[in-house]
Amino acid sequence: MEQLQRAIIERGSVLSDDVLKVDQFLNHQIDTNLMMNIGKEFVSRFQDSQITKVLTIESSGIAPSFMAANELDVPLVFARKKKSLTVTDNIYSSGVYSYTKQEMNSVTVSKSYLSSEDHVLIIDDFLAHGNAALGLIDVVKQAGASVSGVGIVIEKSFQEGRKMLEKKGHRVESLARIQSLEGSKVTFLEELATK
Repeated sequence: MEQLQRAIIERGSVLSDDVLKVDQFLNHQIDTNLMMNIGKEFVSRFQDSQITKVLTIESSGIAPSFMAANELDVPLVFARKKKSLTVTDNIYSSGVYSYTKQEMNSVTVSKSYLSSEDHVLIIDDFLAHGNAALGLIDVVKQAGASVSGVGIVIEKSFQEGRKMLEKKGHRVESLARIQSLEGSKVTFLEELATK
């Protein structure tokens, strides 16, 4: 997705060979025009699926997931990282390790919001090691629902997340695939394919 790649190049910051900061447009301050187009792109890629819910993890995945759910005219459910006082023990839960924050989170979704009849599109802001997506897939499976696919805004293709998800039989659609962050430069996978 060209608009997203431009935003990464112009407004993103490479902090190391493994870390890309995109808080200027994706996960702290949000470029709403870009998010609307991201939502439309996810819908075009998954239009062949009978999606009934979109699922993400709070908080960085909410903006792109909201736009996709709005375009699909289906509810958006987000997994909480901290247990709410209003949510009882009637929840699905899975452990997710965050490499960025170096911590384990137990993500939870109320059993009221996912059922065995749901076809779920999982959306997240980043795919690196695949832990967040695997945690959400686990939650969907606990509900007896089916995973229609995994939509990722930015994939770090040099890490093993995509391979792990595809090996488990999941469809992965990433809007920007980064081959490398070496030398403080973003190289997209498509750039290497054309050289």
